[in-house]
Amino acid sequence: MQSLQVQQPTAGGPTGPYNPTATVTKPFLNGTSGLAMRSSSPTTIFSKVVKGRNPVNRTGRVAHSGVAVKAILGGFGAFNPLAGVKVKAVVTVKQTVGGVLADTVLVPNTVADLAGTSMILELIPADLDPSTGKEKPTVSSLASFVGIDGSEIKYEASFGLSSDFGKVGAIRVDNLHTREMFLKDIVLDGFATGSVNIECESWVPAMLSGQPRRVFFTTKSYLPSNTPAGLKKLRTDELVVLRGTGQGERKKGERIYDYDVYNDLGNPSNPDSARPVLGGKENPYPRRCRTGRPRSSTNPADETRGLYFYVPRDEEFSEIKTAQFGVKTLYSALHALIPILEAILIDPNLSFPHFTAVNNLFDQGLNLPPYSQTTLTSFLPTLVRNTAEGSNDVLQFEVPPTMDRNSFFWFTDEEFARQTLAGVNPCTIKLIKDWPIMGTLDPAVYGLQESGITKELLEKEIRGCTTLDEAIQQKKLFMLDYHDVLLPFVGKARELDNSTLYGSRTVFYLAPSGTLKPLAIELTRPPLDGKPQWKKVYTPNSSSSTDVWLWRFAKAHVLAHDSAYHQLISHWLRTHCCTEPYIIAAKRQLSAMHPVHRLLLPHFRYTMEINALARLALINAGGVIETTFATLKYAMQASSAIYGQSWRFDKEGLPHDLINRGLAMEDPSSPHGVKLTIEDYPYANDGLLIWDSIKKWVTDYVNQYYPDSKSVSSDAELQAWWSEVRYQGHEDKKDESWWPTISTPQDLIEVCTTIIWVVSGHHAAVNFGQYAFGGYFPNQPTITRVKMPDEDPTEEEWKLFMKKPERALLATLPSQIQAVTVMTVLDVLSAHSPDEEYLGGPIESAWHDEPSVNAAFENFTARQIEIEAEIDARNADPTRKNRVGAGIYPYELLKPFSESGVTEKGVPYSISI
Repeated sequence: MQSLQVQQPTAGGPTGPYNPTATVTKPFLNGTSGLAMRSSSPTTIFSKVVKGRNPVNRTGRVAHSGVAVKAILGGFGAFNPLAGVKVKAVVTVKQTVGGVLADTVLVPNTVADLAGTSMILELIPADLDPSTGKEKPTVSSLASFVGIDGSEIKYEASFGLSSDFGKVGAIRVDNLHTREMFLKDIVLDGFATGSVNIECESWVPAMLSGQPRRVFFTTKSYLPSNTPAGLKKLRTDELVVLRGTGQGERKKGERIYDYDVYNDLGNPSNPDSARPVLGGKENPYPRRCRTGRPRSSTNPADETRGLYFYVPRDEEFSEIKTAQFGVKTLYSALHALIPILEAILIDPNLSFPHFTAVNNLFDQGLNLPPYSQTTLTSFLPTLVRNTAEGSNDVLQFEVPPTMDRNSFFWFTDEEFARQTLAGVNPCTIKLIKDWPIMGTLDPAVYGLQESGITKELLEKEIRGCTTLDEAIQQKKLFMLDYHDVLLPFVGKARELDNSTLYGSRTVFYLAPSGTLKPLAIELTRPPLDGKPQWKKVYTPNSSSSTDVWLWRFAKAHVLAHDSAYHQLISHWLRTHCCTEPYIIAAKRQLSAMHPVHRLLLPHFRYTMEINALARLALINAGGVIETTFATLKYAMQASSAIYGQSWRFDKEGLPHDLINRGLAMEDPSSPHGVKLTIEDYPYANDGLLIWDSIKKWVTDYVNQYYPDSKSVSSDAELQAWWSEVRYQGHEDKKDESWWPTISTPQDLIEVCTTIIWVVSGHHAAVNFGQYAFGGYFPNQPTITRVKMPDEDPTEEEWKLFMKKPERALLATLPSQIQAVTVMTVLDVLSAHSPDEEYLGGPIESAWHDEPSVNAAFENFTARQIEIEAEIDARNADPTRKNRVGAGIYPYELLKPFSESGVTEKGVPYSISI
């Protein structure tokens, strides 16, 4: 980016001509306190800036006594030549498009800029006046523009503090520009004890915007009981502002956090787009951020929708992130792409004619109409390729790395089984503990619940290696179970055009090699349309060509079930959706100076923004999930049902999740405190490294602030946060007995480690491999559109299957429009932003400024580097057959660090995409 020349006022005064090369005139006199004098009175200039605005008192609320500059400035204007401490403030503001930079460069004509002033800084003492027990006077100063350093704008202010001022506890910032600014940090120099750092990383609205004034605390963290007396009221007042009143519609730029149900996914005025409210007894669900938009006139339970979904200002993407991923990227790209695909392909249900046509998406691409090239290139620059001069551009996809290693990888049973342990959804497979396999649904509605997979069938497939009883006793049988979760939606899905669905069970055997072998797939249709329950079991070993092809079709159906479960549950529900209440509660109940707030803050970055975008274009009625995944318009209802049936916070931590699925057992003698049932389980192997490193870091951090159980149980903010998570954020689960309490440091360590694992390691494992495993859609089809060839076939259907099984399979897989849409979305979702921050990456200022915490974080960073090397070594170990072998793509999804782009590795701090 070309450097910007900043115009400065000349020595001729604020009305003189601008000269880009003029020397900056310093607006401050060294050693002054409060008011810094110039030839033009800053008080006069400031009065012009605030004309028509009521003054704001120390609580951040508007006073009612007219325009009174002194009321706003506190100690500003109280010149004190005898001040004992001279302090300089260096303020760093990030350059933003349309933000403060527009005032200082693009529109250099505001009163503040002509005066050389841009903001007012007000230093707030940490302690009360010991003689009166009241707040000490604050000291204010105007900050002046100094220059631009790369992507940052620098300002300076000078203060003269009396000797009894004491420690600085906070700073209030008033933005005199006409636009908001992104304040990075403020450093105060001149104290005998060293510099005072104030990390802001927040938007400061223009003073005339009418929004509450901004207060920032120093990097010193305090529990509520240890808060310096001079800051207690500020601490409380700031939380009151963030909670809001629960009334009115939220406006862009506000910083208010509150809860609401998911009542904005559909359009009740259109019966096809109406969707049930998620959240409540009938459809339990986590809560989202309240927007307060007007209610629908058709159904007052629903909110109206628009293109803007409110997100608190500090939760929004950075401009770098927005440029790569945001409404202008995914939403706009899809709205541009789908009409183009419809124009090219004409028939929305059109299948690929042969697998060569699928491969052409990578080799040749889709020719784009001339009118579409500019539009798509701006949104999807990595996918739109230039061809020969004068020709149309093409939409051409990168070959996924899995396919690049082995173009037939998706076709083999070995890879089908391996991906349950090292694919994009490795957290669903579970141990078979009991026999026979039984469902829990009502047999009067759904038919016989006992599985049709029999002992004799499995022992035949195992081929004499062991008996069924021995296999269960030795923990050798595993299952993907999508029977109970999908069967209630089979009838509904089959009523929709170009769609089918089954409940499914897939059984695997753990071979002596340490790899899984698929033994059987059971597909079930409940009683439907006067027909009895239909249930069929398929096996891989057959000498019949017909049975071999039927097995391939059955695998396609299971993979579609796995894709839907992965996207709706493993990904959206367990990470994005369930995390939003943690964030809202933290912002409402934990002060910015609270150590737990500061521990969790980087792990909440961007999550609310990406969730709002999901409501706009991904999980909404007619969105990507509803049009391309197996459960179609019932996707979110299925997500709600599974949340109500099976989500438990106490099982979300990795060790507990593995134990719950039978993939591990507690074993204090094992390196991670658990012994894996499948030793070569890449997701668990690498995930436990990440989990342990997080827990060690959290333990060191928590022990710094909480020496005993009393310090935990008496922390009012901490208890209010966790109570709000349970009783408001996850209100529909509030009465569950499994909720952990936070009564001891160990309780707090477990809760924080679980949250951090979910938003970092778990999310990375299920997100950043999506294009690698789903980019070639036959490997991970998101939907199957045609029932099995042997389910009540017509003569014509059976004839097509027997003569052209490949064509029949392609007709079952996603249509061309569905496939290209999903491939585009997965390419975007799998990419890291250039400003991504990874575990062990940039340190928070509050961590850095506390020596023992800084040392613990350095150990955490060093551990991430060691984990990288350990994972590399595992991927080179030929005994680990689930991650090493001819044509096998190595498992790198939990390597902590990554470059930007689609890399299939990297564990960011937060759910940032």
